[in-house]
Amino acid sequence: MLLSLNWLREFVPYTGDAQTLADRLTMLGLEVEEIGRPFAALEKIVVGFVAECAAHPSSDHLSVCRVDIGTGELLDIVCGAPNVAAGQKVPVAPVGTVMPGGLEIKKAKLRGQTSCGMICSEREMGLGDNHDGIMVLDAGLAVGTPICEALGLDRTVLDVSITPNRADCLSVLGLAREVAAAFGLPLTVPRTELTEGGEAFENFRIEPDPALCPLYQARLIRGAKIGPSPAWLRYRLIAVGLRPINNIVDVTNYVMMECGQPLHAFDRDLLRGDRIRVGLAEDGMRLTTLDGQERLLTGRDLLIWDDERPVALAGVMGGANSEIGDGSSTVLLESAVFDPASIRKTARRLGLSSDASYRFERGVDQVGNTHAMNCAAALMAAVSGGVVAPGVAKAEPRPYAARVINFSPAKATKLLGVDMAPGFCRETLASLGCVIADGEPWQVTAPSFRLDLEREVDLIEEVARVYGMDRIEAVLPTVKKSLQDLDKVDPTFAFLNQVKEWGRGIGLAEVVNYSFVGTADLDRCGLPAEGRVHIFNPLSEEMNVLRTELAPGLLGSLRQNMSQDNTRIRIFEVAHTFVQDPTSDTLTRENNRLAILLHGGRFPARYPYPDGSQGYEDVKGLVEHLLMSLGVGAAAFERGGEHPYLAPEVLVWAGETTVGRVGRIREDLADAYQARGEVWYADLDLDLLMGLRHGAKFQAIPRFPVVRRDMTLVAAPGLAIGAVVDTVKAMNEPLLEDVYLVDIFTPEGTEERNLSYRFVFRHPERTLKDKEVEKINQRIGQHLVAKLPVRFS
Repeated sequence: MLLSLNWLREFVPYTGDAQTLADRLTMLGLEVEEIGRPFAALEKIVVGFVAECAAHPSSDHLSVCRVDIGTGELLDIVCGAPNVAAGQKVPVAPVGTVMPGGLEIKKAKLRGQTSCGMICSEREMGLGDNHDGIMVLDAGLAVGTPICEALGLDRTVLDVSITPNRADCLSVLGLAREVAAAFGLPLTVPRTELTEGGEAFENFRIEPDPALCPLYQARLIRGAKIGPSPAWLRYRLIAVGLRPINNIVDVTNYVMMECGQPLHAFDRDLLRGDRIRVGLAEDGMRLTTLDGQERLLTGRDLLIWDDERPVALAGVMGGANSEIGDGSSTVLLESAVFDPASIRKTARRLGLSSDASYRFERGVDQVGNTHAMNCAAALMAAVSGGVVAPGVAKAEPRPYAARVINFSPAKATKLLGVDMAPGFCRETLASLGCVIADGEPWQVTAPSFRLDLEREVDLIEEVARVYGMDRIEAVLPTVKKSLQDLDKVDPTFAFLNQVKEWGRGIGLAEVVNYSFVGTADLDRCGLPAEGRVHIFNPLSEEMNVLRTELAPGLLGSLRQNMSQDNTRIRIFEVAHTFVQDPTSDTLTRENNRLAILLHGGRFPARYPYPDGSQGYEDVKGLVEHLLMSLGVGAAAFERGGEHPYLAPEVLVWAGETTVGRVGRIREDLADAYQARGEVWYADLDLDLLMGLRHGAKFQAIPRFPVVRRDMTLVAAPGLAIGAVVDTVKAMNEPLLEDVYLVDIFTPEGTEERNLSYRFVFRHPERTLKDKEVEKINQRIGQHLVAKLPVRFS
């Protein structure tokens, strides 16, 4: 928010300097990022008097002028403007001036005539688009007066950073309230006299959506003549960073900056029928906005409709089909309140952030809406020669309900640790616009423009802000926490922390990558283009889309480690992935995932560790260990099909649910990221795992010993190792406690493999006998030979 110091002083009689004001606003929570001088380039330009003006002897379009700028001698200036003449007061840039466009004025000769300066036009000074001739000033101005002073330009502008909860400060009036409270000054809102005339504005219907538009009202201005705004209005808009357009549009921008209420002006003659309806669009509709862009709409976008068609994107931007143009004469002035969430979603989805949407999505003052509309109507009539029609077309399906909040000075003292006198609290809240009713506690009615005041702590914060946060000493509070409070920890946050602790504890290094990746990174991994969430204003082309999977980030970490000659990589990341989802409020579905990447040696390359590279067994073992440690249970693995970046892909099952995958990164992809060997990768869905985990189970320590038996089977090629384990467990032998693979041997010249399994038996109430174990073992072997393509070795 750009705040002109001169504009502020029209509301508050502040006489201090800009730096003092900036410091005080910053301590109030309204950080001033910069104190700017919008017309600094004009400070050397002064009012000059053209004493003489004669035709250039060697040119038919140049004039040679002698100009007095108050230095005691006349300057010779060659001017090419057709309207220059003797006796004029004009802006003069003397030698040494650097113009707004960067042009430095130097002494020069033009067609043999010396020129010691430049007589300026509006465009050359950055004050408008007029370049038909020089700017002719008021004849009453004193020669030598700085042009900024002569034109009443705003010399000082503060760039104030407004936090999202302080929508009331997105206006001069809102910041003036803060200054008045901070310095104990009176606040005066300039009054605008509204004069009505002509035929009454009636029989015009307003039909807003009650849920999305609590208030919509409009006024009519007839006989308006569209043209440039008066100089004072144009210069003020330029000072606060807005481009003047025409007198009607400029007034809407001026009142928005002054009062914080966005307004819109329609050409009444281009509206069809005698009705304005505020309602949702239909999926697939298109609307061309004022910027000339055709917008594809969804059923959640709020529109302004006339009797037949949409004419504006509510709260964001007007439509080109009802735009004020040079031929417009009847203006319908809109002043409304829209649902902030609806405006925010539409603006973000379309990437169309306007000054209006910036305010509507934070909330505007419903009570102050009428004042802003009347100010704009009166000013439009004044600058366009139009007449404001009597009457207002209005619909307010949800009238504003004031919020009443309990407040206790004693509670403020206890919370802040500083004595807050009741008198100071009362004076502070009243200065901020609150109405206080005595009692215990006080009943404080929040003003309509302070939508952020909802609870007692909000009022305490207001008291603390005005008192001065810098005056409150830092004191460590006493923190008491009971065991019952442990259950109040957010379960998702606690679960993700548990996974991170597991990763660090098992010897993996945690990495944190940007959520942004490049389109090229996703393409390189073979990931589909559908569902990607593109960033409208990316930091760079390498970070122009949100990641749909974690693999690109971890592969980038691999490449970074390779460039530093760190070849033994054991890393993991717990983070969100993002995919488009039209059913979500943010239009994006987020998923918590865990990714693990392994590369290089299984152990450090030094004594006494053995050689050996990390492989499938390592990544599989990590996944198994994680699922067991989380209480999900044993993991099962099944060969998958084709995958964009894994070859092979192995699916990870937890019970009947696929929770992720492990596999080897494609060789060509690994090479692209400078890998020096195989890269093994695991990707798990943590949202699924969190729902599958169960609490710890306790059982008595077994009293009787186990009996182990090994069995070696010759398996046909292609038989999955887990098939034997699954077949044995399906037998539900009551005394079989566990079965697992212990060795694999493939003889030369054959594709058959010798698979050695170990069976663990135990009886819960007695010691097993060899005969009964052998009997069970024999039964298992016969069952395996009958069900699977295996035989005994």
